[in-house]
Parts: sequence; structure tokens; C-alpha cells
Amino acid sequence: MKKVLKRIGIVLLVFLLIDVLALAGLFLFHRYKLKQEQPIRGRTTGTPVSVDGKTMYVYSEGAGPHTFVFMSGFGTASPIYDFKPLYSMLSTDYRIAVVEKFGYGFSDESDSPRDLKTMLSQTRTALTGAGIEAPYILVPHSASGMEALYWAQQYPEEIEAITASDIVMPGAYEMQDMSLIADRTMALCSRLGITRLIDIRQVEPCLNSTLLTDAEKETVKALSYARKNNPTVMNEAFICVQNMQTVTDGGVPDVPMLFFSSDNYVPEKRADWHYLPRKYTNNEAEYVDLHCGHYCHVEEAEKMNAEIRRFVSELEGD
Repeated sequence: MKKVLKRIGIVLLVFLLIDVLALAGLFLFHRYKLKQEQPIRGRTTGTPVSVDGKTMYVYSEGAGPHTFVFMSGFGTASPIYDFKPLYSMLSTDYRIAVVEKFGYGFSDESDSPRDLKTMLSQTRTALTGAGIEAPYILVPHSASGMEALYWAQQYPEEIEAITASDIVMPGAYEMQDMSLIADRTMALCSRLGITRLIDIRQVEPCLNSTLLTDAEKETVKALSYARKNNPTVMNEAFICVQNMQTVTDGGVPDVPMLFFSSDNYVPEKRADWHYLPRKYTNNEAEYVDLHCGHYCHVEEAEKMNAEIRRFVSELEGD
């Protein structure tokens, strides 16, 4: 019996050593690739703006009577390219701007607080520095919904409307039973290079869009491998509960709002997820339920474009 146990122990030890060596090899390969991909990450686009002593990037195109400001979801590697499937349709008649917060896309990382007041101040400073003046129609995705709602609470005169892409709002965290474990795990996987073994199109859905060029997709991949859930982004996750309470305490902002809700972000609670924005606004906004995943602005860009244009035309008619 002792010999059997000893042999089992040796086998387990061998497998453990193989796993450690494989992980070490993957990590070294990852570091090599990061250095090789550095020139790709350096192919910046947009306007660099100095904010609190560091650099944030703001991308803009198009012209027209309204300015749409796109605000990315948590952990999106490249907001500028993530939103391209939708803003490329809107920019034919309107001005669009994509703000890359610290830790996102081409913008620097920062150890500044990630509370809503600080992040909103930085976003507003970046837009002003890029010459993009209010009023704005906000297009937040996912977690940035908190910042958009807070913005409308604090500065309603700057906000014409909010057109929300599957955003997080009061009640969302309880429904999702959110945990930081998944975010911490993704951060660790990114640092070790394990994410290189995953189909990156699942991590960055914009890579499935035919509207991005091959060079743009290459940049998205390089940014994702290097920056996914970096310390700045993780600090944002650590304070999300506090930020949500800030939004809850501020009440429902008095601006026109259009909510897009997906089927598959919380699939086991689909009906509840679709009802959430209606509950939050007491059925006094507009709502479109979409049969897609969480990245509505990628998967249902044409539908969102049509609905946003209808919504804006109705605002102009008031």
C-alpha cells in the first residue's frame, strides 16, 4: 500500500512540475510577445489630452447638430475600436467622441481615485481639452452607465439625452450577484499570458465586426493582451459598490433616456434584466429589448443606429 501511495505521489509531483514548467514557458512567451507587440500598441489614434498630469485619449469624427459621447464598459481593452461598429454609422450625420479613461485603450494608467466624481471630472476635462463642448448625448455601455447617470444628475445642462447600451444601474449588481473573483482571475490570467490561449473574439467582441480593418483588429488584440484588467481598471472594480450607492442616492436624472437591454447578459434572469430600466425610471423613458449578447453596440449596431436616430428626431420635434 505504501508503495502504491508513493507512486501516486510521484506521478502527481511530475504532473505538478509539468504544469509549473508549462506556465513558466507561457509566461516567458507572453513577455516576449508583449515586447514584440509594443510598436502595434504605439499606433495611437485620437487626440492626446493632458489630464491630472497624465495623458487621456479622445477620438472624434463627423459633424452635425448633436455630439454623441461614447463611454466604455468595464475592462474594454480599446474603447475607440470597440464602439466603431455603431459610431461609424452615426458619424455620417452627427459628431461622435470616444473618451478612453485612464487604464483603457491608449490612455495612461493612473493611481488617482476611481470614484465617480473623480472619473467624471477627468472625462469632462478630456473632452474640453479635445475641443468637444457640451451639450452631449451620452452613449454609455455596461459599468459606465453609473458615470453617465451621475453626470446627468450633477450637470443636467450638459446632457441632451442618454442612449444606454446594456448599462449597469441601481439594482443590477444584486441581480447579477457580482463578485470580484472573476475580475481578479482575469487580471491574473492576463499577467501570466493565459489569455493568449482563449479565443480573444469572446473577450473583445468588436473583433467579430467587419467594420474594423485588419490593422485595427491587430491593435485591439495587442492592447487586450497587454492591458486587460490592469491595476487602474481593477481599482475601478474595487469601488463599484460605493459608486453604485452614489448613483442610487442621486435619484433618477431628469433627462430623456433610451435604454437598450440585451437577452444574454443575465440570461437566467432575462425578463428581470429587461424590466430593470423600466423599474428604475418608473416607465418614463424609452426601452428597446435586443436579442443579443452584452455588447449590443457591436452585435446590434444597425438596430441601435436606427433607434437612436428615431429617438433624436423625436427630441428635435419637441
